[in-house]
Amino acid sequence: MKLTLSHTFIAVEDHDAALAFYRDALGLEVHRDISFEGMRWVSLHPPTQPELEIVLEPPTAAPDASDADRKALTELMAKGLLRGVIFATDDCDATFERVAASGAEVVQEPMDQPYGVRDCAFRDPAGNLIRINQVKAKG
Repeated sequence: MKLTLSHTFIAVEDHDAALAFYRDALGLEVHRDISFEGMRWVSLHPPTQPELEIVLEPPTAAPDASDADRKALTELMAKGLLRGVIFATDDCDATFERVAASGAEVVQEPMDQPYGVRDCAFRDPAGNLIRINQVKAKG
């Protein structure tokens, strides 16, 4: 049996602001950008992983969410408490410079971690934590 990850979701409030970060700053490619039943479906993928769709979606998009759930999600998002993602790179410092030059909010400059990676972190326009790591060569 083969099992792969095909889609993952990141909560965003503003698709255009999110595209400026994920497409323009990080270098992801747009897979789909379509309107459907009053919603906008935007998905991207890393150039080397075209089979993976990272879907940018409002946190309140779930049709079965109650008003209380929608309010709670909106509040958590405003605090930056919804989980983000970790991207891998072969050059953490160069990736950091590219993303930082876009004006993205820097959370952590590149640093070596005791668990074997060099990483940095940003917040996307919606406040999601985005980490970028590079596995350090064993030596």
